[in-house]
Amino acid sequence: MGSDDSLVNSTDSDSDSITDDDDQNLEDPNNLEKMILSTGIRVGTPIKTKFMNSFITRANPEGLYILDISKTLARIDVAAKFIGRTNIANVAVTSAREYGKTPIEKFCELTGARGIFGRFMPGTFTNPSLPKYMEPEIVIVTDPQADEQAVLEATRAGVPVIALSNSDNITSKVDLVIPSNNRGRKALATVYWLLTKEVLKKQGKIKSDSDMPLAIDDFEAKLVEELI
Repeated sequence: MGSDDSLVNSTDSDSDSITDDDDQNLEDPNNLEKMILSTGIRVGTPIKTKFMNSFITRANPEGLYILDISKTLARIDVAAKFIGRTNIANVAVTSAREYGKTPIEKFCELTGARGIFGRFMPGTFTNPSLPKYMEPEIVIVTDPQADEQAVLEATRAGVPVIALSNSDNITSKVDLVIPSNNRGRKALATVYWLLTKEVLKKQGKIKSDSDMPLAIDDFEAKLVEELI
């Protein structure tokens, strides 16, 4: 289950409010890290579970748990390598949350994966008689709680689950956790942009960060009232 937490050294930063600069050079790791941190990708919730404890560095003054960005980036790299060894058409990506739709659409558009949005129809992975039945080789979920049905069906079918997971998530049925803020619009856009970038590299479609055809902003959902 999951990968070794020692994949990369911790590079935790004290700043959560660095202004995004469109002119930053993505080839500069320091600039890329600042841009990533400015999106709130590592800002968790006031609750932590035992499953996510090893991915948390501290609590900020507001009482929100801060996720270890180095582990987020390491897990994205592991996930991309895993996905890169799979027929991308057999990778299913799900999000019951409205803010996950646009990031997933862009991920699927660029990589060739298959997106499932909104309510997950029971039996999608387990009932061959359904019109939209799928036999995925990998399932990526935006939130193991909101996408619980997809996680359960993937588990029953013996399909590995990769999950974006916040500080309060239960990940007992998840094979690879990507620790991240999985509710914020900018954070979700950033995680899926990063994952897309690494998958495209593994597919040989791009060579460097600057080759990414879309920016993080293109992955960001429009502002709507969060109903889930």
